Amino acid sequence: MARPAPAVTRAVSSVVGIVLLVGVTVLVAATVGTVATVDPGGTVPVAHLTLSADAESDRVALTHEGGATLDVTSLSVTVSVDGAALDHQPPVPFFAATGFESGPTGPFNVASDDNWSAGETAGFRLASTNDPQLPAGARVEVIVATERGVIARLETTAT
Repeated sequence: MARPAPAVTRAVSSVVGIVLLVGVTVLVAATVGTVATVDPGGTVPVAHLTLSADAESDRVALTHEGGATLDVTSLSVTVSVDGAALDHQPPVPFFAATGFESGPTGPFNVASDDNWSAGETAGFRLASTNDPQLPAGARVEVIVATERGVIARLETTAT
């Protein structure tokens, strides 16, 4: 008597196992590829800044209290007084700019190095040609940002 052919269950198990193994390998490779292409320089610098505003001298000052050293040439500074943006925003770094008194201080001055480090204060004075002015009691908001995002959103009352 002839023996019946054995069932082919082992071959199917091997094929399913290989397909699963290939699938897991592709998934792991895709995940590693995604992580490897993330730009670590694409993060927003973390720095602790404080703000002061002096109505008598029309001066706005920001002090770098700690965190990453900031490249001033990559920063944008936006100032609002009582919710209204200044007509002319400070083009940091600068020496003379429309809407501002000449000679900003610290890292906002074009003559200083481009690095703003902890302990340094950067400031500027509004000219009478800029609007709105800076009266005592006004709410002053300053946003410091890079093209990658906002570093600080600060608010104070002008004294």
